[in-house]
Amino acid sequence: MTELFAILDATDADARRLHDRLARAAASEGLLDVAYRTVDSPYGPILLARTDAGLVRLAYAVQDHDAVLSELAARISPRVLRTSAGLDDAARELEEYFTGRRRTFEVPLDLRLARGFRAAVLAELRRVPYGSTTSYTALATAAHRPKAIRPTATACASNPLPVVVPCHRVIHKDGNPRGYAGGSGVKLALLTLEGAV
Repeated sequence: MTELFAILDATDADARRLHDRLARAAASEGLLDVAYRTVDSPYGPILLARTDAGLVRLAYAVQDHDAVLSELAARISPRVLRTSAGLDDAARELEEYFTGRRRTFEVPLDLRLARGFRAAVLAELRRVPYGSTTSYTALATAAHRPKAIRPTATACASNPLPVVVPCHRVIHKDGNPRGYAGGSGVKLALLTLEGAV
């Protein structure tokens, strides 16, 4: 109760310090299942979320961060808290990627939001090298279901970790880069950054 009154009387800086203290306490008491923060990018704010297992979600602003947080609360745990704890490495690697200083991501990943065939597609996506592209047909074949082109496209569209699991490297067989969580313009920009187009 004392902390509630402290929040009501606090300045913005005091409120941030109190929030950080509460976040650390929640983490140390095992009351935090999903930590999240937003980072700036050349394509607007990006939400990063992690569990104890690793980075579980990355979302562009156009994907509606509030809806993403609601989904995380429903699918993983309602114990979701804004904190940078455990997300500094992911934020650093993402910034290095966007500035052309990183080609692969090393942060641990939690892929629990993808199951079955979608998980198989994500595993194959992680094998598509920086600076190259593949087609939905080739990706479906690599995932051992060569006729499952639509489910492969759906798996890419529902990728919980765009950029880190590089679904932007999948293009239509006509070479069109349309269809991406951050928008076609962002997809083309990422492919250009990587020298793939």
